[in-house]
Amino acid sequence: MSYQETYDRWKSDPEAFWMEAAEEISWFKKPSKALFDENAPLYEWFADAEVNTCYNAVDRHVEAGRGDQTAIIYDSPVTHTKHTISFAELKDRVASLAGALRAKGVGVGDRVVIYMPMVPEALEAMLACGRIGAVHSVVFGGFAANELAVRIDDAKPKCIIAGSCGIEPGRVVHYKPLLDGAIEAATHKPDFCVILQREQEVAKLIEGRDVDWHAFQYGVEPAECVPVPGNHPSYILYTSGTTGQPKGVIRHTAGQLVALNWSMKNLYNAEPGEVFWAASDVGWVVGHSYICYAPLVHGNTTVVFEGKPVGTPDAGTFWRVIEEYNVRTFFTAPTAFRAIKREDPTGEFVKKYDLSGLKALFLAGERADPDTIVWAQDQLGVPVIDHWWQTELGWPALCNPLGIEQLPVKLGSPSVPVPGYEFAILDDAGKPLPAGELGAITIKLPLPPGTLPNLWNAEDRFRKSYLDNFPGYYETGDAGYIDEDGYLYIMARTDDVINVAGHRLSTGAMEEVLASHPDVAECAVIGVSDPLKGQLPLGFLCLNAGTQRSAEEVTQEVVKLVREKIGPVAAFKLATVVDRLPKTRSGKILRGTMVSIADGKEFKMPATIDDPAIIDEIKSALAAIGFPSK
Repeated sequence: MSYQETYDRWKSDPEAFWMEAAEEISWFKKPSKALFDENAPLYEWFADAEVNTCYNAVDRHVEAGRGDQTAIIYDSPVTHTKHTISFAELKDRVASLAGALRAKGVGVGDRVVIYMPMVPEALEAMLACGRIGAVHSVVFGGFAANELAVRIDDAKPKCIIAGSCGIEPGRVVHYKPLLDGAIEAATHKPDFCVILQREQEVAKLIEGRDVDWHAFQYGVEPAECVPVPGNHPSYILYTSGTTGQPKGVIRHTAGQLVALNWSMKNLYNAEPGEVFWAASDVGWVVGHSYICYAPLVHGNTTVVFEGKPVGTPDAGTFWRVIEEYNVRTFFTAPTAFRAIKREDPTGEFVKKYDLSGLKALFLAGERADPDTIVWAQDQLGVPVIDHWWQTELGWPALCNPLGIEQLPVKLGSPSVPVPGYEFAILDDAGKPLPAGELGAITIKLPLPPGTLPNLWNAEDRFRKSYLDNFPGYYETGDAGYIDEDGYLYIMARTDDVINVAGHRLSTGAMEEVLASHPDVAECAVIGVSDPLKGQLPLGFLCLNAGTQRSAEEVTQEVVKLVREKIGPVAAFKLATVVDRLPKTRSGKILRGTMVSIADGKEFKMPATIDDPAIIDEIKSALAAIGFPSK
């Protein structure tokens, strides 16, 4: 069937569509129906089923005779470690950990906070929680103590599972002191903590509270899979809220299994047994959905990579991993590719490796500028698919569905709505806008399976954040437009649409122009306050390694480019060259923080910032072009 036929089939009978997709999942008790809408606009999927995540991700493959297949490939250039774990080994390891947790009183519905580096044990901890019906909440390893404390107080975990340390290029990140500080600061105290001791740093255990990962599993009875209701939370994942208070996105067990499994073949064109690699971190939604759950549930081999796109040891590390393990489908953030392109603009490292097994590259997490996509297409010679989704959605909402039909790629667009999602572009009053007009991107309710049904203990906030502004629709918080072919363009977060003398302009469109300059490796555009025009755009440029041009020449040329491509209406006259941009650890540029600095406003250092030292560099760059900042 073509994409259009598949989408129309979903739209004409969503119930039948999702019940058919549910046939691929192993149930303890099958669902009587797909959608439960009694509490609309709070919808649930497959709520009366009984199911277990870990059984679907691990046990059923062993029972089907595929226990010898590799489930996890661990590759850590920062510790010079590589090893593989088969499905049969994974089952034993997870059942043992789950049994040990159960023996210390963790059961169905109890929360477990996981604070781990990128090691296989992080996935084992997630799966062990699913095995006994506990609800996990993964917090990015190395997160600041006060931010971890906030999450401990919100989730109220019975247990915390942590690594002794994380490894960054050139340094060891001490997790245990951060964990101790967080527990001290938190009002809620866990019953116990499980510590995975790494040889790079052995942490001091607190007697009576901390137990060693291996020692506490000794001699315990392995746990079997516990059936849970379809609407039982699989996990809580905190996403930063605009108030500074994190929002606990929850994912129901059955919907997650059905949607993620369906996406692997239909969107990513992955066949069971193939190696699927999402180069992300378990702390982010990509790590939950496409490092841990989707590949394993679908019977793929997943790669757990502890390293960086550049510097561990060089800009060829991704290509080495792809060649070494015959990775068939690769998924990463555009930021990673921009970092590689900046270090290796002519692709010398790409040429050193045999990438003939790679079928496709998928990008998500930050807007993929056309220049980066074209570079990746030229270097890799495979389809480069920009796709779009959010922590809240849990799996792609816009995608070129390679497993159904490869549609033409339109640079700058993450393509078309995935079956399950119906988009509408609305104005501030909630009226639909015609093709080509910029407005708020919304999705008609109900959202499909696998998306957030609610926030953890915060229904009022859920309604206010996502449902109240546009009744009948989910508000994404992004702005964009739909073209005449039905392709969506995500141009900015709603608050990144700037108003220059009454003209609503997308900072994303300007970034596309800046990125097209041959010397620009990466860029960001923000709107700064202006007494005359309301707001003015300001560009930050990172230049390619080895460029011969001066910063002054490049800034003059990009100002001219924006004037040519977007027009004088953009009033784009300000640009500055910086060494790097402030980002979260997942690669999102912290534009809001940059706006606050430029406007001289007080701001809170974002909890997810990759390197706080960069803020001083941005202040200096702004001061050099006449911006006062506190």
